[in-house]
Order: sequence, then C-alpha cells, then structure tokens
Amino acid sequence: MSDEQQHEPSGHTNDLPEAPSATERVADLAGEQAAKPVAESASEAGEAPAVHGGKARPADPTDADDVLTRSMPEEAPGGVERNEADAEVLAASRSRTRRAFVGFGLGIAGAYGLRRYLQGAPFDEMIPGLLHKTYGFNADVSRAVFREHGMAPSYPVSKAENLRVNGVFGLKKMLQPDSYRLQMVGVQGASRHPRYVPDVTAWRYQYEAAASHEDQGHDSKTDPSKVMSSTKMAPEEMLAKTQQDENGTGRGPRGLEEAGESDSTLSRNTPGLLLTLDDFLPKLPKHDAVYQFKCIEGWSQFVHWGGVRMADFLEMFPPEPIDGKDPKYVYLETPDGDYYVGYDLKVLRHPQTLLVTEMNGEPLTQFHGAPLRLYTPLKYGYKQIKRIGLIAYTNDKPDDYWTRLGYDWYAGL
Repeated sequence: MSDEQQHEPSGHTNDLPEAPSATERVADLAGEQAAKPVAESASEAGEAPAVHGGKARPADPTDADDVLTRSMPEEAPGGVERNEADAEVLAASRSRTRRAFVGFGLGIAGAYGLRRYLQGAPFDEMIPGLLHKTYGFNADVSRAVFREHGMAPSYPVSKAENLRVNGVFGLKKMLQPDSYRLQMVGVQGASRHPRYVPDVTAWRYQYEAAASHEDQGHDSKTDPSKVMSSTKMAPEEMLAKTQQDENGTGRGPRGLEEAGESDSTLSRNTPGLLLTLDDFLPKLPKHDAVYQFKCIEGWSQFVHWGGVRMADFLEMFPPEPIDGKDPKYVYLETPDGDYYVGYDLKVLRHPQTLLVTEMNGEPLTQFHGAPLRLYTPLKYGYKQIKRIGLIAYTNDKPDDYWTRLGYDWYAGL
C-alpha cells in the first residue's frame, strides 16, 4: 500500500468491496455470455438454469459447439431437391461425354479401317473394287428411275453460244479431210453392201505435218505448251508392243493417249463397211436443236447442234442380231483409237441423240470433232466423242476412255 492509502480513514478502506481486477472482469463476462443461451434455453424448456456456486456455470466449449449447431438454420426441403437434380444433370453430362468420345473413337477407327481396306483392295479400272461396285449400283438405280427415255429440254437459238474446247484427246493430229472414212462393224448384211471390205482396220488415215500434231491453242482449258505428247505418256512396254504389232502394216500406232489402247479396239482382219459422209448424210433428214452441254467439271453451255439423228443412221445400218436379239452396246472410237467410248444401244436410239456436223450454223471445226461427232443430252460431255472413226455393235460391254481413268461408264445426267 502506498503512503497516501495508509493515511486514508480506516472506514473507507474496510467498507468498500475491492474492485475486481481486469482479468477477473473479462472472465465474468465470458461466463455470462456462455451461460445466457443455456439459461434461456432452459427457461424455454421450463427448466431451471444450471448454476455453479451461485453463478452461471462457466461456458463449456462442447456446449458452445452445440449452440452454434443448433443456431444454424436448417436446409429447406427445396435445396435437397436441387442438389439431387444437379447430381442427375452432372451424371447425364458425364454419360453423354463418354458416349461422344466412344463414338468419335469408333468413327476414326472405322475411317482408318476403310482407308486401309481401299488401299489393299484390288483395283478395277483404276479405282478400288468397292467404289467401282458403287458406280455400278448408282448406274442401275439411275436406269431404273430415269430409264434413259426421257426427253431433255431444248432452248431457243438465241441462247446458243460457242462451245469451249475442253480436251483434245484423239484430235492432236489434224486429219486430212479426204482421208476420212467411217468404219462400221457388225452391220446386218454388211457383206452385200457396196462399201464392204474384209478388213476395216487396214484403212490408213492421213494427217497434216507433225508440227500441227499438238493442240494449237484451241483448247481453252490446257496450256498448249504443257500438253504432253502421246509418245511421252505411253508406257514404254505398250509403245514397243504397239510398234511391233504395227511394223509392216503401214499404219500409224494406235491408242497412244494417256489411257492407252482400248481393250475393245478392233483386231486385224475385222470385216465391215468403210463409209464416206456422202454415203449417208444426204440420205437422212437433217435436224438441229439447242441443248445444254454439261461437263462433269461443273460448267455447262447452250449449243446449237446440227446433223442427223443417230436413230435414223442406226436404222440405215442396222445391227446384226446376236443370238436372235439386237446387241446391247455400241462401241465408238476416233481414227486410230486414241479416244473411245461405250454406249447402250438404246441410248443411241434416243430421238435426241445426234450425229453432229454443224455447230451454231457453221461446219464443225476439227477441234470440235469434224467431220462427225456425237451429242446426246442424256450424258456428260466426256461421252460426247469427237471425230468418230469407228462405230461397232457388240454384246460385250465396251471399253471407255475415262472409265479406264476412274470415271463411271454410265455418265448419266
């Protein structure tokens, strides 16, 4: 005690309670706060609050936790439902993701397997056998649906335009017009015809000088300087064999274009007719019409064609029946066989199929197929053979230039 406290009157010092220290005051406050909820809870339950030594029982940490737990608001029933719905959405999303990955993996595996199969499958006419069968299936469906007897629309002459030259296969040599003859094979009663010869393959076509063999800029698609010569493109073995076969015949080599010689070309000593244009053109009615020429490359043009109907020509030179029936096909090739196509006979008998001698009122040019080319509105342009040198009836499906290079034989529109 200090000196000042020692001099205070003794009554004041003994009567007043001693003030609690700061530590004691804090402890009391904590006890009051801890005891208060318990007391209130007990009061609400009709119980007497628990006391300890006349004071509220000090706060127990366990009791505090219970208080806190009880003081938390209970989750509403709607929250449980939302949680369950969220879980279902998450599960569905995971399931879809798994299916997507499995589907993607199966797709990749299938595409890889198909590619390996196509690589290993035998090729037929330069395409895998499976795709070749697809071509055949499409052709059968097209024939069943369209039957190749429908009439194509014709157009007024005012719509006609000059047809672009798109490909000069079989035309790279300028033919001397006087040397032109149309070979006909398989004609009924051919031996009695004044133009009958025992070997049509012996005819020699004459061409202009070698300097004019290549395209002279008439092909609007290919740069003439980049057109490869037939000699460069022909396989050495084929060229050697061809030259060996032709030695001593006096004829030029055949089938030297990119697709090679046709399997349907004539063998030596094939009898038939050698026709001039005067043998049939003046005797057949002339027809002209404007049709839409369509190229498989995706472009088209309206062209005014003039000539005679192929049906009239075939009636003038009917086929020799095979097993009592008309043959199924007709094979056509350019002089010396550098380009060739095959047709169903009924397609060539279609009333709109023409043997063309004029285009837009003018005689055909050599690069458009002079002196005689084919046009039918039922087929794509690559079947419209120019400069026809041979027409042969056959019961065997004929070879076709672009089919050998992977295009389909049917080529229907």
